[in-house]
Amino acid sequence: MNGDHSERISQEGECREAGKYGLLDEASAVAQRVLEEIEALAGTTACKSVQLVRLKKWAQENEYWFDDRNEFGDFFDRGSENEVYLSTNGKEIIKLNDFRYSDDNLTSFFERIKAHNQYFPDCIYRMIGLGENSDGKVCAVLVQRFVHSVRIATKEEVHDEFIRLGFYPEDNGEYYTNGQHDIFDAVEGNVLMGDDGHIYFIDTIIYPSDTGGYETYCSLSPRHSNSR
Repeated sequence: MNGDHSERISQEGECREAGKYGLLDEASAVAQRVLEEIEALAGTTACKSVQLVRLKKWAQENEYWFDDRNEFGDFFDRGSENEVYLSTNGKEIIKLNDFRYSDDNLTSFFERIKAHNQYFPDCIYRMIGLGENSDGKVCAVLVQRFVHSVRIATKEEVHDEFIRLGFYPEDNGEYYTNGQHDIFDAVEGNVLMGDDGHIYFIDTIIYPSDTGGYETYCSLSPRHSNSR
């Protein structure tokens, strides 16, 4: 990847962001249509695999599909759901999110990204397309600014910041809720102390409250499933 590639990704992100959420809303609408079709035909909301096939086709037809991961920059890290790249300009992190935590359909993924941007506006996600990770899984391509951090935030700092944001701990601090959303996985490495003295929640899992998010998270999180 070179500077031209980095600039192209930035330009594509800007032109695909018409409206409040841009491409995220477009992709969400495609997935929602599939959900409604499957629910009407089969009476089930379990349609994740069909949604992924349809989203890939839609992205390819509309030039939202990335064929070459080299465009994203240098491989940086791999988490439970994200394959992470650092752009050559050092200003952006590009995440290939494999929809792991969306369970049986993709609705919760799109809701989660919007909720993240609402609660953590200093490190928002922009969706710029779709592509495949190194495992061949269809992924959302998300861009987030690179946070210059001095260290990982402590548990006490994370707790205090959640309280400031109007969230309170549940299940001995396993997750935090404000009654509207439950936020999981605010653990080591996912919350940073910036060199500006601010705390940045760069990677959490969010579900609407009272929708079984705790059980879903525990069933899909390697941290929980590996301990069983």
